[in-house]
Amino acid sequence: MSQDCIFCKIVNKEIPADVVYEDDLIIAFNDIAPQAPIHVIIIPKEHFDSILSVPAGNDIICHLHTVANRIALKTGIAATGFRLVNNCGKDGNQTVPHLHYHLLGGRPLLWPPG
Repeated sequence: MSQDCIFCKIVNKEIPADVVYEDDLIIAFNDIAPQAPIHVIIIPKEHFDSILSVPAGNDIICHLHTVANRIALKTGIAATGFRLVNNCGKDGNQTVPHLHYHLLGGRPLLWPPG
């Protein structure tokens, strides 16, 4: 856990969030500034600065993808399509230094995204 990390504070229930999924390893919540009708942030409860800091052999990425799939099915966006995004580093527009995915759907998503 990082003391100053906003996502760690959500994990520790120090900051409220509109939680849509939670288990022992993952918490997922609605984005406070949604970019699509469905915009869920999916994070591991364990702090990793980014996808680059996940050690080899750790299964958290697989679990994040499994949870994203469950949420997409539960919200109905799996039927029409969705986007799962991981921003990494400054040029990747990662604004919170805690590994997280954005699950977006509920409308046509344009390309290129940036």
